[in-house]
Amino acid sequence: MHWAMLLAAGVMEIFGVIVMKRFVDGKRLYLLAIIGCFGLSFTCLSIAMQEISMGVAYAIWTGIGAAGGVIVGVVFYKEDRSLLKFVCVCVIIASSMGLKAIG
Repeated sequence: MHWAMLLAAGVMEIFGVIVMKRFVDGKRLYLLAIIGCFGLSFTCLSIAMQEISMGVAYAIWTGIGAAGGVIVGVVFYKEDRSLLKFVCVCVIIASSMGLKAIG
């Protein structure tokens, strides 16, 4: 259950960034959605950290958010695609998996 909560926290982090992008683009009504997404993300993260070590949970949570944010930006917001960006996302994912493996 704690790993599912960590995954949910990461997904809510991605949704929070998507909503934040809409907010920045001038749609001020999204402010409550931002608070809700990030609030739920932090809540799920804190539940996950009851059984998963802080360092591992935080690294995976930020990895999901960072990699997910880049992927969403490239796919939905037409941000630049480059081999270096892809390699960096792979490094984030590999590093999170490595922390889980040794943690």
